[in-house]
Formats: sequence, C-alpha cells, structure tokens
Amino acid sequence: MTRPGRITPEEVDAALGVGSTWTRRGDVLHLEHRFASFAAAVGFVAAVATHAAALDHHPDIDVRYDRVVLEVTTHDAGGLTQLDLELARRVEALLAHPST
Repeated sequence: MTRPGRITPEEVDAALGVGSTWTRRGDVLHLEHRFASFAAAVGFVAAVATHAAALDHHPDIDVRYDRVVLEVTTHDAGGLTQLDLELARRVEALLAHPST
C-alpha cells in the first residue's frame, strides 16, 4: 500500500477549517474532548480504534476518566498527510453522531 506524502501546514489548516475540533500543533493534529462518563470516553476510544484499524493509521490516545486526548501524525512521512485528515474527519463524525 502506497502511503500518502506530507502536506503543508496551510493545506492542513484549510482542510480543518473554522470550528474544527482538531488543532494543528506543528506536525501533529491534537484533539481533546470531555465526555459525560468514563464509559462514554472508553466507548468513543473503541469507535476511534475501529476507524484507525480500517485506515491502518493509529493515533496516540490518552484517557483520563472522562477526558480523551488524541494526537495523530504520519511518522513515516515526517509530518501530516491526507491519512491524518481522513482520521480527523472520521473522529469528528463520531463526535457529531456518537452512535455511528
């Protein structure tokens, strides 16, 4: 499978758009979200894992009771790629529609 090439910070910012739940921190996309409970946070992480496995692209995940922090970058490209943006879109869809 051919991995996508690195994209510019300007391309990332344009793709994220205004109001995104993600922020760009250098060559990493960062998301922090608080849930109603630990169970809800872990359920979200399980849903993210399904999408990450489908993309073969895995975020760093930190769970602190009701708070989840995700960070994603494409290590083998040395920065952000379309894979990162696709995972970010899928995660935003999960947050918008938790049952999907």
